[in-house]
Amino acid sequence: MVLLTLSLPLLNPSLLSLSHQHHRRRLILTPPKSSSQLSLHSPPSEPPLFKKTGVIIVGAGLAGLAAATQLASENIPFLLLDASDAVGGRVRTDAVDGFLLDRGFQIFITAYPEAQKLLDYDALDLRKFYSGARIYYGGRFHTVADPIRHFSDALQTLTNPIGTVLDKFLIALTRIRVLIRSDGEILSADEISTVELLRKIGFSDAIVDRFFRPFFGGIFFDRELETTSRLFDFVFKCLALGDNTLPAKGISAIPEQLAAKLPSDSILLNSRVVSVGDSASVRLQSGELITSELGLIIAVEEPEAIKLLAGKLEPRPVQKPVRSTVCLYFSAEPSQIPVIDPVLFLNGSGKGIVNNMFFATNVAPSYGPSGRALVSVSLIGLFEGVKDEDLTAEVVRELSGWFGEKMVGPWRHLKTYRVGFAQPNQSPPTDLMKNPRLGPGLYLCGDYQTSATFDGALVSGRKAVEALLRDRALIPV
Repeated sequence: MVLLTLSLPLLNPSLLSLSHQHHRRRLILTPPKSSSQLSLHSPPSEPPLFKKTGVIIVGAGLAGLAAATQLASENIPFLLLDASDAVGGRVRTDAVDGFLLDRGFQIFITAYPEAQKLLDYDALDLRKFYSGARIYYGGRFHTVADPIRHFSDALQTLTNPIGTVLDKFLIALTRIRVLIRSDGEILSADEISTVELLRKIGFSDAIVDRFFRPFFGGIFFDRELETTSRLFDFVFKCLALGDNTLPAKGISAIPEQLAAKLPSDSILLNSRVVSVGDSASVRLQSGELITSELGLIIAVEEPEAIKLLAGKLEPRPVQKPVRSTVCLYFSAEPSQIPVIDPVLFLNGSGKGIVNNMFFATNVAPSYGPSGRALVSVSLIGLFEGVKDEDLTAEVVRELSGWFGEKMVGPWRHLKTYRVGFAQPNQSPPTDLMKNPRLGPGLYLCGDYQTSATFDGALVSGRKAVEALLRDRALIPV
C-alpha cells in the first residue's frame, strides 16, 4: 500500500482558516435564471480578498469540481474560479417557461466508474431511458432493443431492416469483448477509428449507417464515426453495464451536487481569469491577483486552456476541429406527442438534418410543467450561416414527415442552443491517459486529457490533484 503524506510545512498555516477569515465574500443561493444556479454576490467597493490560497483551480466544470472534491477530502484549502454565473461548464440546465432545458443533448450513463464514486445517484433521482432506440428508416419506425433488458422486444427485431441477424449476433460478441477487459486496457489499447472497427468486426453497412452512425454519432457528435475505437469500446462497456438516464432536476444537478459538498466560500463565480503567472498565480479580469502556495490546476475547455497557457505548453499536435451540435427544444400538448415511452428516436434514413430526438418529459416528467410535453431535437454540427428560424422550420418539416404534420405543426419552439465546443475531437491518434503535470506547480485537467465523457472529466480532475500531491508529498513504499 502506498501512502501519500502531504508536506504541510510548505503551506502557510493561516490558509487553513480561509473560510473564517474571508466571510464577507461568499456564495449564496439566489432565485436562478437556470435551475438551481449558484451565484456570487460581492459589493464592487469591497477591497480585493483571497490574495493567497493553497491551490487555485480555474474552471468549475466537472473536471474542476472533481479536483476541488479531491482537495477537500485531503483538507487542502483551494479556490475554484469560474467566469460564468454557475458551476457546470458545459453541463448546465436553464429554466424556460417552466421547462428544464439542458444545454445540448446530454445523457448520464450510470455505469461510469468514477461517477459512481463521487455522486449520490439516489439524490439525483435518475430517470431511465428505454434500453434501445426507435429508428426512422424507410418511412417507418423500427425498434432496436437490448436483449438483456428487453428480451421479447429484441426477438421481434431480429429480422427488421436495421441490420442482419448476424449483426445482432456481432453486437452480443462485442458486448462480451468489452466486458472482459478493464477500463485501463480499453483506453490504452491499439486504436483505429470507430467506423474502421465496426467494419473489421464484420458489421454490415446497413447497421452501421442505420444504427451506429445516428446512435454513437449522437454520443460523439461525430456522424462519420472517426472517433477512436478506444472511446467506442469504453462507452459500449458502460452502456452494457448501466442505464442511460436524466437527473429529475436537469443535467446541471450533477455539478450542483458536487459543488454543494464543497466549502461555501471556496467557489468564486463571475471571476474570469485573463492571465496565468509564472509562479502559480492568476490575474482576474477585475485586476485582482491571486497566488497559490501549492499549485495551479487549469480545468477549462481545451481552446481556452491553450490561450491561458500560451508560452507555457509544449508544442501540441495540430488541433483537430472540435465537435459541435445544435439542440432545439419545443413544447407540446400531451396529445401532440406520438408515444409515452422514454425512448430515443434515431434518424437512420441517411437524409435530413435531424440526428436524434426524444420527448424529455416521457423520461423525466419534471422537465416540464404539468400538462405540457417537452421535445428535444439534436443536430450534429453548428450549421453556421443558417438562421435559427430557418433551422426550426426545417426541423419541423422533417419531423412532420416522421410523425405527421397534424402532430408536429402545433409544437411551439422554446429555444435553440448552438454548442460550438460540445466535445473535443478524439479521432486517432489519441492519448486518453495524458500526464496532467505541465511543470512545477502547474497541472491540466478536462475531458480532452482523458475520455470525452462525463467520467473522463471527473477522472482528469482527480488525476490532476494526485499529480500535485505527488509533487508536494513524501511517498513511502
